[in-house]
Amino acid sequence: FGWFGKVIDESQRGLYSTQLDRSFRQCMSWFIFSEVMFFLAFFGALFYARVVAVPWLDGASNNAMTAEILWPDFEAAWPLLKTPGGTETQAMPWSGIPLWNTLILLASSVTLQVAHVAIEQGNRARLKLFLAITVLLGAVFLFLQGYEYMHAYQDLGLRLDSGVYGNTFYLLTGFHGLHVTIGALILLVVLLRIVIKDHFTAERHFGFQAAAWYWHFVDVVWLNLFIFVYVL
Repeated sequence: FGWFGKVIDESQRGLYSTQLDRSFRQCMSWFIFSEVMFFLAFFGALFYARVVAVPWLDGASNNAMTAEILWPDFEAAWPLLKTPGGTETQAMPWSGIPLWNTLILLASSVTLQVAHVAIEQGNRARLKLFLAITVLLGAVFLFLQGYEYMHAYQDLGLRLDSGVYGNTFYLLTGFHGLHVTIGALILLVVLLRIVIKDHFTAERHFGFQAAAWYWHFVDVVWLNLFIFVYVL
């Protein structure tokens, strides 16, 4: 936090050159790229379970005895709602909370883009309003996801020990929720800097841009989650 405070102070005093500004942008780009790789690993685990492991257990590639030996009552379908221990669960439907959360994050990208245009136009009032709306939408998303987890655990019996489906569901949505939390906090800090300190100008606002890049990245990850975890 001390380093961030020093960077903010030096930036506000105009001590950073164009080259250093370019370095910050490159660093943020590489950071987001590393986050992309992070989520690709988890999506890879999901696709492996669906495309490789499930057919293999069903006897694909001339392994007809695999299921009989390892899991006699195995049924090749996704999501896997039964475990070898006999535990059964229900799949999380894509309608309802997941759909609403998708619309909320899409709306938050729109409001954040409006705020971005406002800061470039020097419209401080619109900037504050739409950035605050974006933070609020992020908070609503997290509240609904928490409610969804309660519903999944209590009503659907979907837990971390519910086999590979429960594992991948909570792994992907949980880490995404963590990133939404981080993104919302970053946007809140940016909002407080604007409201309290009157930071950022139309010419110098990379701190805002970096937060916006991160938030749009989080939105794209959720769209993939919605499609591959909930819908397909």
